[in-house]
Amino acid sequence: MGNSAKAHFSVMAANLIFAANYSIVKIVTPSIIKPFGLNVLRALVSVFMFWGLYLMKPSKPGIRKEDLGRFIICAATGIVINQLLFIKGLSLTTSIHASLLSLGTPVFITIIAAWLLKEKLTINKIAGLMLAIAGGVLLITAKEFAGHGSDIFFGDMLVLINAISYGFFLVLVRPLMDAYSPIHVLRWVFTLGTLMILLFGWNQFLEVEWKTISSYHWVALGFITIGATFLAYLLNVYGIKTLGSSATGTYIYTQPVFAAVIAALAFGEGITITKIISALLIFAGVFVVNINMKDESGAGIDRK
Repeated sequence: MGNSAKAHFSVMAANLIFAANYSIVKIVTPSIIKPFGLNVLRALVSVFMFWGLYLMKPSKPGIRKEDLGRFIICAATGIVINQLLFIKGLSLTTSIHASLLSLGTPVFITIIAAWLLKEKLTINKIAGLMLAIAGGVLLITAKEFAGHGSDIFFGDMLVLINAISYGFFLVLVRPLMDAYSPIHVLRWVFTLGTLMILLFGWNQFLEVEWKTISSYHWVALGFITIGATFLAYLLNVYGIKTLGSSATGTYIYTQPVFAAVIAALAFGEGITITKIISALLIFAGVFVVNINMKDESGAGIDRK
């Protein structure tokens, strides 16, 4: 198998892991561990493994003083706000809703890049934005809430804010990806982000009754912390290095398909006409926005 084929396989595997994570997270939260407590566990395990990877292949460990502020902002938007609101929102809404709303991230990147980087808003981008927004509004306001969610509207809003925060991260992290290796950036973003996540989730983390957790739930926690956080990030970074960020980023569109199938099989979530129409609008919006777009650093990094 050539390097290109290995990279495509790795990225597909990463997105399958991310898609499965939508359903597997709901196995453990909030029943076994509360959302913010789960984020503490994810962050601690990931930081330990990223630094363990560094010890296996040491390099220059630090970051330049002038980049510290950007690293902190990226940690806040890409790890803290993004992951805290994603897990909390997912615990309240359905897996299919969350996967479709997260797909709006590429559209938010377009808006944020136009604002912060003064990138031109073309007719294609405006049209795609309107399509994606229409799909999101239809999904959030629909009354056919078939699926496992205790407060779907509020959960949808948290997932939407999480996607916006991640859009900021992907725009702001581009200069860091140019100056450092992707794994170096992820290691420090996770390290700084973990320090902030501890402030929000430490009390929930301490509330967990670890002795009562079954082997079934331990497997789910292992998948979430090691598979969907550490391993999937590494697989995507390998894809970016070999295929480029645009090619890697296109695989994000497979996530709602995988997530819908897994959610239907695992939780019996209904695939309704409204969800299909919403998905088509969001897919169309993302497609139109990305017409003739050039490769951009960081576009293929996901975070489920």
